[in-house]
Amino acid sequence: MAPRPPGPLPVLGVLLNLPSVGGATLLDTALGGGPVVARRLRQAGLVATVQAFRAEQLLWGLGGGVGGVVIATAVWSIHSPPAIVYPVIVATAAVSGVVARDYLLQRAARRRLARLASELPVVLEFLTLSLSAGEGILDAIKRVARVSSGELSRELAQVVAAVNTGLPFGETLSVLADSLDLPAFSRCVEQIVGALDRGTPLAEVLRAQAQDARDEAKRELLERAGKNEIAMLFPLVFLILPVTILFALLPGIAVLQLGF
Repeated sequence: MAPRPPGPLPVLGVLLNLPSVGGATLLDTALGGGPVVARRLRQAGLVATVQAFRAEQLLWGLGGGVGGVVIATAVWSIHSPPAIVYPVIVATAAVSGVVARDYLLQRAARRRLARLASELPVVLEFLTLSLSAGEGILDAIKRVARVSSGELSRELAQVVAAVNTGLPFGETLSVLADSLDLPAFSRCVEQIVGALDRGTPLAEVLRAQAQDARDEAKRELLERAGKNEIAMLFPLVFLILPVTILFALLPGIAVLQLGF
């Protein structure tokens, strides 16, 4: 039986994708920062390319523009402002859509980096125990990647897969540290690679790195607690305290008015 000829849907999808690709290229040229976006995509754990992300930003911008048209129509139905207001509303909404998608990517990258940083001390202690039991560093990483299900263990599983294909272990770890750009993990990788080059026992190095990671996590927790304490003063000073004073003074003012 002869193969069925392709329908019009694949061709239509290609035709619709051409303007999106061109718009994504123009948007990437206008905004720039391709390496920064690529690093954020890597930190967020996304497999999309920079061009795919720019195309998604373009769609968000088009969606924002459509929302701007709706807002401009609603404004026009209520009252008639100057004509310049309508394109300003549409342009602002479109730019807001592009900026909102970039903000969501930054937030996803920050959250994933925070999870990686929180998992690092536990992973380092697990590696230290495995090395103390007599395993090699690669076998210890394989064990961590096999028994754990966190973000860092998945990254280490990719390192193991790359090493199994023949890539050097130290170089693969260094590439991972550069792509994630997590300071605590980068320092740990530098210490591991240096210890492998010098022949230093890795167990003591990893134990020290785990302690440093825990100390840094404690410092960040204390700093976050201090910032939250300051932020809690705003509702206390500007909301609770004025309402309390108002409730304390109103009965006295009412009595004074009745007395006079």
